[in-house]
Amino acid sequence: MIGDVLTSSILFEALRKKYPEAELHYLIYPHTKPVVENNPFIDRIITYNPEEDGKPQNFLNFLKLIRKENYEVVIDVYSKIATGIISKASRAPVRISYHKWYTAHFYTKTEKQLHKPQTDAGLAVENRMLLLKALGKDFPAELKPKIYLTEEEKTDAEKQLTNAGIDPENSLFMIGVLGSSKDKTYPPEFMAILLDEIAKITQADFLFNYIPKQKEEVEEIYNLCAPNTKKRIHLDVFGKSLREFLALTAHCNALIGNEGGAINMAKAMDIPSFSIFSPQIKKENWSIYEDGIRNVSVHLNDFSTALHGLSQKEITKNNGRYYELLEPNLIFASLDKFLKITSTKKVGTK
Repeated sequence: MIGDVLTSSILFEALRKKYPEAELHYLIYPHTKPVVENNPFIDRIITYNPEEDGKPQNFLNFLKLIRKENYEVVIDVYSKIATGIISKASRAPVRISYHKWYTAHFYTKTEKQLHKPQTDAGLAVENRMLLLKALGKDFPAELKPKIYLTEEEKTDAEKQLTNAGIDPENSLFMIGVLGSSKDKTYPPEFMAILLDEIAKITQADFLFNYIPKQKEEVEEIYNLCAPNTKKRIHLDVFGKSLREFLALTAHCNALIGNEGGAINMAKAMDIPSFSIFSPQIKKENWSIYEDGIRNVSVHLNDFSTALHGLSQKEITKNNGRYYELLEPNLIFASLDKFLKITSTKKVGTK
């Protein structure tokens, strides 16, 4: 997923600093490539399309290509059967991943993941950096993911906002109205209530993060909003590509909405974020660089004991019901505090 690829890119910065002459390759899905474009620490991006490359003969050919690279070290951040096969097939003398009993035999070195964060970077970052222990002890415990936009991309986004009649001096929020799936999407009626709250206490304009095929779902939320809120929403201004979305977000005061890849991307551009976690997601895993000021998140566990003692399977099965317990009025206090900090002035783009 996009958030995984972005977060894992921190390994390249750490490796480049220790091995300045090394050639560093990144194997990712094609649709995730935009978040690591222009990354100065990555020498080459190799894409794997599961629909095509996953076919038996194509997969064998792909493994042969990987083997021809003669890698000295392979770091597998997933430790799944498929990635384990690719790692083993590389014949790299050093193959590193997380310790799982069913994939451990693919690697020469495995690390057990941490379950409690040691820094404000969060487990998603710390566990990735943990994989570098196999190469030495002098790597940092954490690094912040970064996105590298060009000046041209930022200028084009600024023109798009100006052409839409959006006042560059006014506060502007990117709203993550939809999650990566229905199970990771705050109920539409609740999201509309949050937007009305933002419109009440700020004079901000709103952009929605969505793609054209999601227009109907987005319009449902729009139609649930109060008339005054609707006036501030610019539905026709959205990123037609992931890079366009990133450039538009770089001009926003903050990104507010469902936790996921978009939140991680905002953090990577030093744009403040306010995220709503799905009940089925463990907040400690993905609350990256949260300080309670510029980066804030909420989870049902912050307000209720309803999930205590339940298995992940039980929570996932009844995720919708538990979402209903995370009512907007529970979130208002944290959201209002966040807005007082982020809506007062524009945030400089990175």
